[in-house]
Amino acid sequence: MKPLLIVDGYNIIGAWPEAAQHGWDFEESREKLLHALRDYGGYAGCEIVLVFDGYLSDRRTVTEEDFPPVRQVYTRHAETADSYIERLVAQTPRYRQVTVATSDGLEQSQVLSTGATRMTARELLRELRQTREEGLRRQNLQRLRPGKNIGDHLPEALRAQLEQMRRGGD
Repeated sequence: MKPLLIVDGYNIIGAWPEAAQHGWDFEESREKLLHALRDYGGYAGCEIVLVFDGYLSDRRTVTEEDFPPVRQVYTRHAETADSYIERLVAQTPRYRQVTVATSDGLEQSQVLSTGATRMTARELLRELRQTREEGLRRQNLQRLRPGKNIGDHLPEALRAQLEQMRRGGD
């Protein structure tokens, strides 16, 4: 079973220097966080639940959307992300590795008491940045070495000429 990472969305956005620096609104911040978590989940091989407060919304029920490997959740009216996260951690089998990403001290204490581990917002943002940088490095290496040998990169006509020279022809 894949490890589970549960992310308190607005808590992470509130600690995200790039969001403030670039003046992203909540919608843009949510989209960028979702994209970064999808990349991270694919790289790290974990399942992710991204939880946003619906506390002040008019939602009567919890809204969930799947963006594999991320499930994005908006809580219902009058329910905090913290209470949803606490319930999700409590319902997850003990044998599954669960990490909760939040900088809320009370929430961290609560999840630690249930056997989950915690990750601060800064730690998660650092992981996301490092994963993105590693992915870019890998892309650059693949771009430099996509084939098995140099001949794979030559035009067909030039390859034919070189093959003819190799066989002793002029």
